[in-house]
Amino acid sequence: MTGQDPKFVKGAFAKIADRYVLTNHVLSAGTDILWRKKVGRIVREWNPRKVLDVATGTGDLALEIQKKCPDAEVLGTDFCPEMLAHAENSGVQKTQVADAMNLPFEDGEFDLVTVAFGLRNMAGWQDALKEMNRVISPGGHLLVLDFSLPKGILAKPYGFYLNKVLPRIAGVLTGQGEAYRYLAGSIGDFPSGEAMLELFRKAGFSGEEAKPLSGGIASIYCGTRGKVESGL
Repeated sequence: MTGQDPKFVKGAFAKIADRYVLTNHVLSAGTDILWRKKVGRIVREWNPRKVLDVATGTGDLALEIQKKCPDAEVLGTDFCPEMLAHAENSGVQKTQVADAMNLPFEDGEFDLVTVAFGLRNMAGWQDALKEMNRVISPGGHLLVLDFSLPKGILAKPYGFYLNKVLPRIAGVLTGQGEAYRYLAGSIGDFPSGEAMLELFRKAGFSGEEAKPLSGGIASIYCGTRGKVESGL
């Protein structure tokens, strides 16, 4: 599998938008907040001037970057207006409805692009990464934060939680268990570790690096804009 059905994804997120943040915090026991804070510290070291947060959702990461980099211009985009409404209400400075597969921006317009828990839900992971590469200025960075599958002793219990426990809890909190069954399944299909770094390289990024979080339950991937490989 190379991506997701955008129509289904858009409908699923529209349905869970009102309780999305609360549900994420409950399901991760607040760990997702710590992951975004780590991303904020990484971004602060790069000292970006213009940041695009793709698939910003309810704006959690965009808000963290605004906090860590108060002088940066941060724009949050998403193809789901219901999610963006929450981002605006939460204090994201600039938002815009936009499809990550066809970003309405000039080449090299941003010196940092971030995407948290969004790449996994896009119609084509490789094409999405290439499109992000296009709008990053030479020497600029891409940072992806997303779920991954832990290995070793955590693999089996996490798999049980992900596929059996998480959808039931989320169903109670949101009334949309189907959406979270989809999300759980999407994590298993999503490339992680070296497989994700290979996608980065094919999309034209160099200096790519993977940083596992919480035993591999999530990962941060970073890369620097280079040239996109032709014929891929």
